[in-house]
Amino acid sequence: MRRRLVISYLLLMVLVLIALETPLAATLAASETERVRADRLADATRFASLAGPTLRGGGPDPIESELRSYDELYAIGAAVVDRDRGTLIASPRWQPAATATVLDIALSGQQTSAPGSVWPWTTAPVVVAVPVSDGGEVLGAVVIVTPADPIRRAVALWWLLLALAGLLAVLACVLTAFGLAGWVLRPVTELDAVTHVIAEGDRSARVQHRLGPPELRRLAAGFNHMADVVSDVMDRQRAFVAHASHQLRNPLTALRLRVEELGPSLTDEDGRSEHRLALEETDRLALVLDALLTLARAEREENERVTVDAAAVATSRVAAWAPLARHRSVTLRLATSDAPAYARTVPTAVDQALDALIDNAVKFSGPGGAVTVTVAHRDDGVVLEVRDSGPGMTESQLGQATERFWRAPDAQNVDGAGLGLTIVAVLVDASDGRLTMRAGESRGLVAGLWFPAPPPGPEVDRVAVDTEPAGPARPVPAG
Repeated sequence: MRRRLVISYLLLMVLVLIALETPLAATLAASETERVRADRLADATRFASLAGPTLRGGGPDPIESELRSYDELYAIGAAVVDRDRGTLIASPRWQPAATATVLDIALSGQQTSAPGSVWPWTTAPVVVAVPVSDGGEVLGAVVIVTPADPIRRAVALWWLLLALAGLLAVLACVLTAFGLAGWVLRPVTELDAVTHVIAEGDRSARVQHRLGPPELRRLAAGFNHMADVVSDVMDRQRAFVAHASHQLRNPLTALRLRVEELGPSLTDEDGRSEHRLALEETDRLALVLDALLTLARAEREENERVTVDAAAVATSRVAAWAPLARHRSVTLRLATSDAPAYARTVPTAVDQALDALIDNAVKFSGPGGAVTVTVAHRDDGVVLEVRDSGPGMTESQLGQATERFWRAPDAQNVDGAGLGLTIVAVLVDASDGRLTMRAGESRGLVAGLWFPAPPPGPEVDRVAVDTEPAGPARPVPAG
């Protein structure tokens, strides 16, 4: 944008210089030509006063010696012509070419010269003719032919000086335009940078509102106020979700205890069935509250970054979910090398994302299914893929899978809160990573996580990972 603004300033300056210097250049050429013409007319007038005796039939002196001396001194040819256009006396450098028109005018009794102006590309000489009269009768004329080279060089020098002055003006305009454009656009540039920083997750970034023109200062101040309001609203929303989820836990626990206490007093089979469904609904509500609390915490942790060994985390999580997989008759295996795979993420992002994806994969693969977790280096980062043998999703379902509380039509009665993939998407986005989901080659679903590698350095800040098998405590209720 700065370049376009400078180019517009420069174009305007060039147009102004052309409008000013073009007539000035023409004026300088005409002025230099007029100066030479005036000198030659004065010389021709003096020679005309000496040429009278020669034209009346007298001797050539003193006009002949004057023309010869003039030619030797100034290298300019001159001649005395009678009324029949015959050359009576001529200097050594006299050339009669291009004198017919001015001779006609001079013999009619008027002083004349040609051309009007000499340009740098002109080759025709400057011709001056003055009539020689005696008692009102025109006896002849004195003609002086001046070479155009000295005039052309003088005009070209003036034009070169004009061009240099214009170039200096253009350079000054460019420097001034860059400074002015920087002053005007600095707030806009900073606003653009801060907008990207905020979009990447740093909601504390603000624009300096004391730079640039008053209008842009007001824009920066308004942007900062808007960012403060939006940040405050988001903080309040997340705090409300976290507080509501936390505060509802105690009443929900008390409600579940009371419902459990009703069990022994129920005698008929229908009552016991309804009692069991009520307990399942309270458990499902507890999962929803846990998921909301986890989502609120994940959104608050989006600015902090730590370095983790994704391979060690994957080993730990596969070992933790192995008992549940065996209980459901699902084969859960890990495909990775022994080398570490370091990734830069927000805290617990890899753990919670793998928990959600493995939980979904084990849940939907069904008895006899297989789930494979793969860790590899790719695209300057670390890729973790969870591949299952379940029914998979359609293209439209894949586009909706990360929406909050979304459930596939054929999974409405499956355990879960519908927030697992949403939490995974939030954690991955906060880690500057990518979440991809695609259909398997034959069937099933392939969910991929890509996290950026940590910057190179002498030491890697590793986060401790518990590699001992542990039970799947369901830290992230899957969707």
